[in-house]
Amino acid sequence: MISADGLALRRGDKVLFENARFTFYARHKIGITGSNGSGKSSLFALLLGEMQVDSGNLGIQPGLVISHVAQELPAGSQSAIEFVIDGDVELRDVQNRLNIAQRQEDSDQIGTLHERLGAIDGYSAEARANQLLYGLGFAAEEVIQPVDYFSGGWRMRLNLAKALMCRSDLLLLDEPTNHLDLDAVIWLESWLKRFPGTLLLISHDRSFLDSVVQSICFIDSGSLKTYKGNYSSFEVQRASHLAQEKATFVKQQREIDHMRRFVDRFKAKATKARQAQSRMKQLAKLELIAPAHAHTPFNFEFRKPVSRPDPALVAVDVSIGYEETVILENLRFELRSGARIGLLGKNGAGKSTFIRFLAGQIKATQGEVSKSKDLAIGYFEQNSLDQLREDESPLQHMSRIDPYAKEQQLRSYLGSFGFNGDDVFREVGFFSGGERSRLALAIIIWQKPNVLLLDEPTNHLDMEMRYALTLALQSFDGAMVLVSHDRTLLTSVCDQLYLIHDKGLTEFHSDLEDYSAQLLSKTSSAESVGSRSVSSRKERRREEAGERNRVATIKKPLIKKIKVLETQLTRLQAETARLENILAQSDLYDEEQKSNLLEYLHEQASVAREMSQVEEDWLAASTQLENLKV
Repeated sequence: MISADGLALRRGDKVLFENARFTFYARHKIGITGSNGSGKSSLFALLLGEMQVDSGNLGIQPGLVISHVAQELPAGSQSAIEFVIDGDVELRDVQNRLNIAQRQEDSDQIGTLHERLGAIDGYSAEARANQLLYGLGFAAEEVIQPVDYFSGGWRMRLNLAKALMCRSDLLLLDEPTNHLDLDAVIWLESWLKRFPGTLLLISHDRSFLDSVVQSICFIDSGSLKTYKGNYSSFEVQRASHLAQEKATFVKQQREIDHMRRFVDRFKAKATKARQAQSRMKQLAKLELIAPAHAHTPFNFEFRKPVSRPDPALVAVDVSIGYEETVILENLRFELRSGARIGLLGKNGAGKSTFIRFLAGQIKATQGEVSKSKDLAIGYFEQNSLDQLREDESPLQHMSRIDPYAKEQQLRSYLGSFGFNGDDVFREVGFFSGGERSRLALAIIIWQKPNVLLLDEPTNHLDMEMRYALTLALQSFDGAMVLVSHDRTLLTSVCDQLYLIHDKGLTEFHSDLEDYSAQLLSKTSSAESVGSRSVSSRKERRREEAGERNRVATIKKPLIKKIKVLETQLTRLQAETARLENILAQSDLYDEEQKSNLLEYLHEQASVAREMSQVEEDWLAASTQLENLKV
């Protein structure tokens, strides 16, 4: 379908890639990855004919119907659904020709065009457009609203729906999840898996790429290389290659050690078995790919908070809203020190509203709110980027929030966020979205917050910065509440999940895989309520009482077993720390200490084996407890 031989592409003086060779086959799904500015979007421009090759050959099958998402925001009084249907260009052409034929009373042409409408699924166009809009989060009453009715983010969703409406042979998607919430991302992922054409997908979302694509095209330092398999497979292949380079070994070991310490700390705090299993799998995966990020330009961590208030905030019977509209009501919520909470819920349910309430930007309309006097909030939202001063540099921003800090100290700190050399003097007005996000995060982290409130922090961030942010958040000592459509980030850094639904806030006791499955399996209406049983009320009450007694009988020994296992884990973790401290002593590696060294290494291996078995027993018992009916 598409092939390149010796392809070279430049933008100005910069070589994006050269001597590239690849073939994209029909009905294949390919992820395009690489750092910001590496040439991913330029490759799309090349395929769309907006750029020309500098050398080499690019072959594109003639007659391909190519669809892509327009970057310009649409406007006008046309309804949302009619705007989306415009994405099927052939359908609109047939409809226009049919209107002309009907005015001319050309019966032969009318019959021919009706046949064509049937062949291209034209009679179901409105239903298809409705499905796309519903999947992307539009309410039923909104589809007839004019395009001008919607905000910028929702207009970008309209552009995406219009691109999906096109019955294309080749679909080009450049960061399609940036303007979506998690529910819409899960729906889009499912839709793309069923898409029958060829897909080229630019994304920095690991989970999204893993689920959708079959191969990866990686653009890096002027080269373009393809790998078979999804993104995780690509990172393992790349990590294996980079781990062979001696220069990466020390950095690799440091990252792996960081990951292991965090895994151990998490195991001691885990309270939900399903979430624990998902978390441990994700952390094991991050440990495996650590060498692939050995050359990352980002390497930062959160500064230790001055204090750790506990609780940081308590809300009792709180309602939140705007003017006469109640968004959330009767909330009971306690933000404890060290809490790591991820918020779930469909778009418009109130996730951002709840975050803004925690940040103090919205006051409760009723109820009681108690905040610690030592509360220091770090709040990131998309408006954080708009609050940056266009005519100031990163260094000026940092000097303004901390006028007593030395310039070299600030420059070194900004360097850990990728602002090196003269970048610290560039005006923000010339920054990309990713650079603005990095600067906004740098400003927040410098101020030593003890509570982090993050609303979609990964928008515009590339893979390396997302990886660095994940590591930094794992080491954060304070409390955190996170809204994100990035499931890798949610799974890697959150201990608890809360669901905002029907104006309420409840803890979600399973994991993101279950959440995705539940979301996709929802039907439009409940099925045959009340037809499940014909037994009398008295019989049902007796059955329910018997079930409660059965569950209680099973739960009691399980709870006791779990407590014993948690005590064993605490002891083994303390023993592991003691042995690590001993093995860190340099004189232990002297020749005369060889026998002692071997003894400690054997003891360490024995403790590790025992810990592994206890962890497996804990997870099995916790899963069994969770699966019991309450």
